[in-house]
Amino acid sequence: MDPISVFDIFKIGVGPSSSHTMGPWRATQRFMKACEARAGSIGAGLPGVRSIRVDLFGSLSKTGKGHGTDIAVMLALSGEDPVTCDTALIDPRIRAIRDRRTLPLAGVRSIPFEPDRDIVFHPTSLPFHPNGMTLHAILDDGREFSETYYSIGGGFVAQEGEAPTGNAAGPTVAYAISSGRDFVDHASRDRVSLAEVVRRNERAWRTDAEIDAGLLRIWHTMRECMYRGCHTGGVLPGGLNVVRRAASMNQSLLGDEMYEGEQEWLYAVRMRGKNFRQILKWVSCFALAVNEENASFGRVVTAPTNGAAGVIPAVLMYYDRFCDSTDRGIIEFMLVAGQIGTLFKQGATISAAMGGCQAEIGVSSAMAAAGLTHVLGGSGDQALMAAEIAMEHHLGMTCDPIGGLVQVPCIERNTMGAVKAITAANMAVDGDPKSARVSLDDVIRTMWATAQDMSAKYKETAEGGLAVAIPVTLPEC
Repeated sequence: MDPISVFDIFKIGVGPSSSHTMGPWRATQRFMKACEARAGSIGAGLPGVRSIRVDLFGSLSKTGKGHGTDIAVMLALSGEDPVTCDTALIDPRIRAIRDRRTLPLAGVRSIPFEPDRDIVFHPTSLPFHPNGMTLHAILDDGREFSETYYSIGGGFVAQEGEAPTGNAAGPTVAYAISSGRDFVDHASRDRVSLAEVVRRNERAWRTDAEIDAGLLRIWHTMRECMYRGCHTGGVLPGGLNVVRRAASMNQSLLGDEMYEGEQEWLYAVRMRGKNFRQILKWVSCFALAVNEENASFGRVVTAPTNGAAGVIPAVLMYYDRFCDSTDRGIIEFMLVAGQIGTLFKQGATISAAMGGCQAEIGVSSAMAAAGLTHVLGGSGDQALMAAEIAMEHHLGMTCDPIGGLVQVPCIERNTMGAVKAITAANMAVDGDPKSARVSLDDVIRTMWATAQDMSAKYKETAEGGLAVAIPVTLPEC
């Protein structure tokens, strides 16, 4: 298998869904580059393109509006990037496209575009993956050009006929890791930590300074997201009228504490986390904050997906505020967690449309558990044990978003995933891996087998579970 970087697992972007928002956004950007090459207008803002139509299939159709797939496509066609776009301007830009029935193609020139006509939702799935989309362009000379892409989970994209990773062949890395056993054996043989094994592989892409700076930037983005979420009230968009809770929890926990800005807030959090009940509430508050931001098209970090974006930040903040943390520890946490995410992606799936919510919350919880165990001083075998414990207790979890929105039950599930990760880490640090009856590799295989057995109606289609038990009528977009 081609190697996957930690920076492919942790990606800065925009909510609410890595597979239904980020993936289609990236796929559309790839299509635009292909159009530039076909029209002979590279770097010129696509002057040779007359019109564009987008067909969304399967899960991208069934929950696409609730997940903002159409919005992501329009933003990408408008030249916006999920890492740098101003999230406060998303609503007015989409409203302008709908009202004017024109699209600022590549942010340079306007073409006719009516979302209700030019973005078509097809409930049937394409053969390769439930998250399929085909983009069509008509060029000024009358030629037609189309490409099909698949959003395969976690923001990864594969073009029709491309390798399942969605990436070109990667560089040669120091260690070939295809299983948890490989991961630990490499560390044991060379007498290095799990984090060092991952770092040596990351050097195939980046210098040590770039690795450290990149991971700390991701951590700071997570932290900023938690701060915003803990200070933003109101109701989430989409029509379910879900009240945001992180801000009121934050206020309740801090009481009359006075602070200004993120740094003073972080200090206040540490001072008010003095007992188990308070710390448990803080962990839930952190996770809620991230996923409420995610549901509001805010800037989050895919970890490894957007629907599960709150688990790892919440556990990292637990480590940062309530344990003896260091920047080095934050970096090593993310290196180990990232490799665990890679094992699940390569050995099973991180796509809820393929595997249900076990592939999102379950994987993120396993990643967080392994990372926390490592920075708490656990051995390599104990880190894998923690990941196994966390996933074992998410096996079979369905993806059944009410109204197709990444809100209920998605947001609360992040709090549960974070708490399970901390519990799994504490059990593993005090446990004996030799006595474990189930290995991480066993649970990854089991998760994939469970995903294959699971009914399609429980795989991000909003056709089963809570999505039909709690029927809702959402307003038209």
